[in-house]
Amino acid sequence: MEQIARIKLMSNNLEDLENVSGAIKDMAEKIGVKVSGPIPLPTKKLLIVTRKAPSGEGTHTFDKWELRLHRRLIEVPYNDRIMAQITKLSIPQSVSIEIDFKTAKTKK
Repeated sequence: MEQIARIKLMSNNLEDLENVSGAIKDMAEKIGVKVSGPIPLPTKKLLIVTRKAPSGEGTHTFDKWELRLHRRLIEVPYNDRIMAQITKLSIPQSVSIEIDFKTAKTKK
């Protein structure tokens, strides 16, 4: 059975995320492996609403803060050369990377 490396990327900086996902895709294509992705996943929006007046007196005014977490998914067949290249890749601090290994489903 063939194993698949499922690479999940997450960042609040879209430009850094696109650069890293493009670098992983280019790296895999140079080695000659079929790549699935980068597949954009839904963006998570974290909302925080706070009251401006700390005392509670006065008009009801609020500050609204939002953090967007952009996510991408890349699937690559497991290959030692690709995994070695990914570990050597310089990844910005704003990008978090998670790699899971799954067995591929074969078609009958």
